Order: sequence, then C-alpha cells, then structure tokens
Amino acid sequence: MRTLLKMTWMEIKLFLREPIGAFFALVFPLMLLFIFGSIYGNEPNPYFGGRGSMDVTTPGYIAMIIGTTGCLSSPITLSLYRERGILRRYRVTPLNPLAVIGAQVVVNLAITALGIGLLTVAAHFVYNVAMPEAPVAFVLAFLLSSFSVLSLGFVLASLLPTARTTQIVGMALFYPMLFLGGGGMPRQMLPASMQRVSEFLPLTHVNILISGLWAGEGWSLVSVLVLVVMLVVGLTISARMFRWE
Repeated sequence: MRTLLKMTWMEIKLFLREPIGAFFALVFPLMLLFIFGSIYGNEPNPYFGGRGSMDVTTPGYIAMIIGTTGCLSSPITLSLYRERGILRRYRVTPLNPLAVIGAQVVVNLAITALGIGLLTVAAHFVYNVAMPEAPVAFVLAFLLSSFSVLSLGFVLASLLPTARTTQIVGMALFYPMLFLGGGGMPRQMLPASMQRVSEFLPLTHVNILISGLWAGEGWSLVSVLVLVVMLVVGLTISARMFRWE
C-alpha cells in the first residue's frame, strides 16, 4: 500500500506537469459548459421534456471527461512509458508491477472525479443545474463507467506498438463516440439513424447511464450490461496481451 501511494503521488505530479492532459480533463469541459450555457441558457424546454439545455448536456460532458482520461490519457501514458523503457526498468526492480498499473488507475480516477466535481459545481451555481437525484447510484455509475472505459484504454496500450499510434487510434475511437454518444450535443438532436448507430458505442452507454441516474430515471440495465461486458473483456485482453517492453 505504501508503494502504491508513493507511485500514485508521483503520477499525479507527472500528470499535472503535462498541461494537455490536465486541460482536456479539467478545463475544456468547463469551457464547453460556459460557451453553450451562454448561448442556450438553462430555461425549461419542451424539446427536452421540460428540462433545460444545461440539465441535458452536463451529464454528456461528464461522459466526455470519463472518455478523455480512459481513451486518451491513460493508454498514451502507458505506451509512452513502454516506448521509453520505463516499464522495463520498473519490471526489473523489486517494485510490484501491480503498483505501477494501480497508480495509473487511481490517478485517472482522481483526475476524472476532480474534473466532474468542478463541472458539476460550476453547472449548479452558474446555470442552476439540478444535482443528481440519486447521488450514491451516480457514484457507482461513475466507477463502473470509468473502470470500463479505462479497460478499453488498457487494451489500446496493450496492442498498439508506440505512443503515437496509441494517440491516433485513441482519438479515432474517442471523437466519434464523443459526438454520437451525447458528449458534443444531446443525442435527442441526432437523426434517428445516427441514434441507432450510436447505441453500438461504449461512451453512449456511459452517457445513458449517467444521464438516467442524474435525472432520477433509474438504472439502464442494457447500459450496465454493456459496460460490465466491456470491463470483463477489456481486462481479459489486457491481462493476456499487455507488454512491459
């Protein structure tokens, strides 16, 4: 545990020294909130079932933060460590390999939680966005979603040879999921055909799960099942294919 804490503290400092990762996890969602909030406000809208625009889009921004850290930040960092020989040097030391992986998971969860916290506070106090009606269920959904998307990131880091390739593939996966899954705009605004396509994307089910619990509509069992399956498959592939050098 002591080793894990030290590794986690080191990874936090390294993450914060990298402005791009911190920007997209902590600052960019706030920029979107303020830009679109200043345009559309948060007045009740019959198109959204009487909810305001920010009430609908804020959970989508939360899904975006989860996707950013899971699909981009974590796999790129691990691929970069392997490419520079850092993972190989870790492996030949007495350091437990699980501490290295565990520190990555803890740091990404912490950064994701911080980004969500900043976004939620800003949305509530600036645009009067209601807080989640089921906070405990919301936290559980956040953990399931984060672990599931992180497992996808570990698959990318396991299978792709370089950090550059991981970045390209991660972005190619993330941005379509972002815009089709409700992170860029509410899914209700997409054509019906695109909504059907988006149902095959993992980040869509993160958004459905978060949005439903945020609005007090309960759990989406289909989305829970999709994310659990993705978590199990991702962990299985990563355990078999992850390379330290």
